[in-house]
This record gives sequence, structure tokens and C-alpha cells, in this order.
Amino acid sequence: MLSTKIICTIGPASESPKNLAELAEAGMNVARLNFSHGTHQSHKKIIEQIRNLNKDRQYPIAIMLDTQGPEIRTGDKEITLISGKRVCVTVPPNEESEGTLFVNYVDLKDDMKEGSCISLDGGLMSLKVCGKNKKGIECEVIDGGVVKAHRHVNLPGAIVKLPGITETDKQDILFGIEQKVDVIALSFVRSSETIREVRASLGVHAKNIKLIAKIENQEGVERLEEIVQESDGIMVARGDLGIEVELEEVPEIQRRIAYLCAKYGKRLIVATHMLESMIINPVPTRAEVTDVANAVFEQTDAIMLSGETSVGKYPVRSVETLVRIARRTENYPGVNYTE
Repeated sequence: MLSTKIICTIGPASESPKNLAELAEAGMNVARLNFSHGTHQSHKKIIEQIRNLNKDRQYPIAIMLDTQGPEIRTGDKEITLISGKRVCVTVPPNEESEGTLFVNYVDLKDDMKEGSCISLDGGLMSLKVCGKNKKGIECEVIDGGVVKAHRHVNLPGAIVKLPGITETDKQDILFGIEQKVDVIALSFVRSSETIREVRASLGVHAKNIKLIAKIENQEGVERLEEIVQESDGIMVARGDLGIEVELEEVPEIQRRIAYLCAKYGKRLIVATHMLESMIINPVPTRAEVTDVANAVFEQTDAIMLSGETSVGKYPVRSVETLVRIARRTENYPGVNYTE
């Protein structure tokens, strides 16, 4: 049996009873439910299917609830951004019109300064703040493209005035308690206070549900040690983290998180882009294979697949590939999981 556990995000490509059984057979240890998508009803259906699957398994599949977290998103309208052109980023919905981009963060104008960066849709598009006007913020389009409705917005380096836990998160956590999930992964954790708040809300269930803090922004990195100490484990969420900090910082942050998790005896999960190319291709890139192996060399407790298993063309093959890489790496001399 592998020491490195496999977490699979469940979605349209994997949510049927047949597909869940195949993932479990391939090596899935934890099923992740991403609460940025779906409803309580749809998640409950998947949980019931996993419970049924567990009846015949010696080692049951654990269930992870991954919260949406405090997000910033664009408005209802699609807008095309052209590199080198200007666009006004505004907050009030009634200001959303031709040549403007609505963002649902009321303190945007206060928190942004000239030269700041606004990243859109996972870093696919970016803006540079040039100044402020009555409507909002005047920006130059650095990397253009089509911004569809309700796309993610990141403000790299900004100290945002968002709650640690949103009302939506609170309702989702209550749902998780009712469904007796095993793990709750908290998105965009910026301080240990968020962990304490959620743990208090769990009440008598706190001893049965593990809390994993996702490190995804500069504030979380700066308060990393206190977050590690307060949580049951850390997820290196490299997607948003790689937007919020410089890309070249991500490997050293991952290494620091691995060190602190080992120091305090906490679980370590490495996530995002592990086998990203297998969303559409039957085999991974050599760089992805090396990335997975390096995570195992760091003695990570679990590796997580996202789009590979939720929407990808090869969900089962992705898990099988991950298992083969992890098994080979664990058998390499010097990788000792018994210490």
C-alpha cells in the first residue's frame, strides 16, 4: 500500500457510481467535493454514492469538503480586453457598461494603488492600475482576452478586506457536519484566526473533522507558521498561490511548507497542475512526472488531482499514473516513510 495518499476532485467526469468505483479501484483514497461548484443536493448525492461504495471496501474512501472561500469575481457581462487599451474597473453594478469591467469587491478602489496588478481568470488576463476616477479604477490591459461572466479576480500583493469565512462557507460547513465529512479544506486562509473560528463552529464534531488550511496568497505565506500550528494540515494550493505571488517563489514556498508541516507533525497536501496535461492527453509530460516525484521525495502525505479527475478525459488513467509514479518514488533508496 502507498504511503502517499491520492485525493481526487469529483465532477462530471467522475461522479457516476461506476466512475467512482473505478477511481477507488485505481487508488483514490479521498474524494474532494469542490463547493465552488454544485449544490448541496448534488454534493449529497455524491456523498451517498461514496458511502455505498465504502460498504464493500476494507479501506473506506474519505470525503473532503473544499470551501469556496472569500472570492472576488467579475460581473454578469462578458467583456473583451485588448492589450494596450484602457478599461475602467468599477464596483457598483449599475456602472457596468461598454468599456467597463465590474468587480464585486467594494473596497477595490481603496486597496488598489497606481502600478498595482489585477489578475483575471486564473492569470490568463492581467491589468495594471494607472489611476482612479469617479467610476472606479483606470487600468491598462497588459494581457488581453475575453473575460466571461463571474470569472475569478486576484489582487496580487494587496491586503484585502475580506472575511476569513463567508456566510456561504458557514452554510456549507454546517452541511458538511450533517453529512459527516472527514475533512474540511478552507480556501484562502490568511491567518490562524480563521482556523480557530471554524474549529469553534464545529463544536463536538471538531475531533472527527480534520481542518486543512489552503495557502493561496501572500498573507497566508507571511503567517504560515501560525497557520500550520493551528490547523491539522496544509494544502499547497499552487493555482491561486502562483497568481498571488511571483511564480518563481512557489517552489520555495512549497519547500518551506513541507519543512513546517514536518516540524509540527501536520499533514501536507500538494495540489494543482500535478498531471494537468492529462485533462486532455492520455500521458503526462515529463515535467509533471518529475513534479509528482519531487512531492513524494518531500514526503508529502497526499497529492491532489483537480481537473484531471473532475472534468478530464482520462480520470482513471490519471490516478493510475499518479500511483505508479508515487510507488516508484517511494521505493527509491533514502525515501523512508517509517521515520
